[in-house]
Amino acid sequence: MTVQNFIKRPAAIIPIILLMLAAGCGGNNGEQIPGSVKDIEGNTYKTVKIGRQVWMAENLRVSRYRNGDSISEKQNAAEWSALENGAWAAYDNKKENGVRYGFLYNWHAVNDPRGLAPKGWHVATDGEWSELAEALGGEEKAGGALKAPGQWKQSGLAEQKASGFNAVPSGARRDSDGQFVLLGEFARFWTSSVAGPGKVFGRAMEYYDGALRHGEVKKGNGFSVRCVED
Repeated sequence: MTVQNFIKRPAAIIPIILLMLAAGCGGNNGEQIPGSVKDIEGNTYKTVKIGRQVWMAENLRVSRYRNGDSISEKQNAAEWSALENGAWAAYDNKKENGVRYGFLYNWHAVNDPRGLAPKGWHVATDGEWSELAEALGGEEKAGGALKAPGQWKQSGLAEQKASGFNAVPSGARRDSDGQFVLLGEFARFWTSSVAGPGKVFGRAMEYYDGALRHGEVKKGNGFSVRCVED
């Protein structure tokens, strides 16, 4: 998948995908783990066990690294597109969006040695996302099980056998111009795995089908973050 296709909304829904979704997702429904995990600021996140992994069941919304240092909030679009250090933003720079959907981070924040995830946790690798997908029936179906029911455009079209992962359609922020795009229609997640010079592997879900997509993306984009227990 190209960077352009990964960040853009496709023009049409492919009929064969819809037929596949009608057959059902299958896979592991997930097991809710009692308790939760807190970040350096005291934000509390629910967790869920899927297969052998324990994941946060919410997007990260921390504004400090694990050692307590602040991560820059960048509201200005032009400043965002030129960044070479870690930053975060709430969608449309609205606090309520940060609470509901978590923050959008650039990959410089994900990769900072001071640590973005809480102690005992880490930003998921591309391989860990692959393992998650396999536990839920494979990448063509896993997205439907990962979505938070009732939160997506055309709710119910591809939400099947919810796993408890509760992925919300948090949108993204483009690296090219710093604009926020498509809240309510898709979600983009960073992995901690480098794909090549200037690029990283990312994961994506769209409102119109049940796939969990995989692609190479530029580090300046603003994506959501999910963490896995060490």
